[in-house]
Amino acid sequence: MKLIFISGPSGSGKTTLSNQIIQKNKNGIVLSTDNYYKTGLISKLLPKFIEGFFDRSISFNNELFKKDFDFIYKNGISIYDRYYNFEKKTIQNILNEKNNISFLIVEGIFAKEFSNTLNNKDYIFLEIKTKKNECMKRVIQRDIKERGKDKKQAEHDFLKSWSIYYEKFKPHSIKNNTNKFIIEQNTDVAQIMKKLFN
Repeated sequence: MKLIFISGPSGSGKTTLSNQIIQKNKNGIVLSTDNYYKTGLISKLLPKFIEGFFDRSISFNNELFKKDFDFIYKNGISIYDRYYNFEKKTIQNILNEKNNISFLIVEGIFAKEFSNTLNNKDYIFLEIKTKKNECMKRVIQRDIKERGKDKKQAEHDFLKSWSIYYEKFKPHSIKNNTNKFIIEQNTDVAQIMKKLFN
């Protein structure tokens, strides 16, 4: 099974790129790390004490994510779609069986971290570089609409998430056995997709 990891800071266009790839190449599935945050009291209390909680590894339910990832990778099927509700801090499991999966996209702010835990798996890595002000504009719109934040809070949280992302990942912080592509505004994505799927 082909593995593709898509990483970049909040608002950089990871979900959009994942959807572009899925639409043009059937039999794929996307696992978004955004849908695997921890739930319950941990997610309700810790953000009050830890600034940028949802941008830090402590908020990520790595165990559940790895379980889903391993199952899909091993069997080529997926049973559930998971959706994280940021206001309720819950995960909704929706029955949606998909078979004959030939490629798996992992996208999100924790994609790079997770890719570094894999042993002896060849994968393609797409790192998105987008201007900070463009990312901020997208994130503010999303957070007001989907996450119940006001503009000031969304702005503050974005700036924190940006610094956490770039503090966490220094240049070349992925394993050497990967095929890495940098995606920028002027990148010919169609050309990269030809390389990925030929």
